[in-house]
Amino acid sequence: MEIIYEDNHLIAVNKNCHEIVQGDKTGDSPLSGEVSAWLKKKYNKSGNVFTGVTHRLDRPVTGIVLFAKTSKALARMNEKFRLGEVKKIYWAVVKNAPPHLEDELVHWLIRNEKQNKSYVCDAERPDAKKAVMRYRLIARSERYHLLEVDLKTGRHHQIRCQLAHIGLPVKGDLKYGAKRSNPDGGICLHARQISFEHPVSRLPVEIIAPVPEDNLWKTLSESVIP
Repeated sequence: MEIIYEDNHLIAVNKNCHEIVQGDKTGDSPLSGEVSAWLKKKYNKSGNVFTGVTHRLDRPVTGIVLFAKTSKALARMNEKFRLGEVKKIYWAVVKNAPPHLEDELVHWLIRNEKQNKSYVCDAERPDAKKAVMRYRLIARSERYHLLEVDLKTGRHHQIRCQLAHIGLPVKGDLKYGAKRSNPDGGICLHARQISFEHPVSRLPVEIIAPVPEDNLWKTLSESVIP
């Protein structure tokens, strides 16, 4: 487990693909439990250790997951995420070249619970949610392109669904149109950075997660355009 930020109220982990943030029907050990165990051992605490989930990442996605170490921090961070006061930057590797070097995507998404998948609908509907994000091309290799995504809303599978809708499925994402899976079964979508005002100190916080240890990620990240 890679800890990339910690203070008295918050702790951030660089999540691997396949890890789940919070317990689900699979019964697999969640990242929240691993963080609790790590804190308990590090600080030699007795009894249960509080670890609050402030947000989630899809299982095949890598990158920053922020947990709260106190109930006060959890309540305040949950409110910040709800109000859109946390800036979230993702990196996505796609095979096809984007239609523009930079663009804003606005769609209406419908979630299919049974399929665990989201779809873009043609117009606003009562059962659809507005999804907004900006992307820009920041690097490319011979076969792939690296996009930086500024996520404005937090809808189910939003980045995966919106990029696929414009012909840019994330590498490895079979559910949204990628032609082949990645060797590790994950997808090339990485929660790269979050920025926010600290819930207690009120000071600015910026957390950056190193990309996965993979040759493609390394090649693209080393040629990023500022």
